[in-house]
Amino acid sequence: MSTKNLSAEKRMRQDEKRRIRNKGVKSAIRTAAKKVVAASEKKDAPVAKEALLDMIKRIDTAARKGIVKKNAAARKKSRMQKLVNRLGA
Repeated sequence: MSTKNLSAEKRMRQDEKRRIRNKGVKSAIRTAAKKVVAASEKKDAPVAKEALLDMIKRIDTAARKGIVKKNAAARKKSRMQKLVNRLGA
C-alpha cells in the first residue's frame, strides 16, 4: 500500500473488496439482460418471461444494496419488460 495512514490502507482494502463484489453483480445483471434479449429475438415468450423475472430479481437486489442507482434499475427493468410484452407473454 502506498498510504502512510492505517485507516486509509484499510479503506483501500475495503474498496477493492467491494469493487470486485460489485463487478460480479453488474456482470450477472448484464448476462441476465442478454438472456432476455436472446429469448425475445427467438420469439420464445415463456423463456423470455422466466429470464426477465431472474433479471428483475438481480437488478432489485443490486439497487437495494446501492450497486446500481434506483432510476437506472427502473429504466433497465422497464426496457426489458417492454421487449417481453411485445411477445404477448
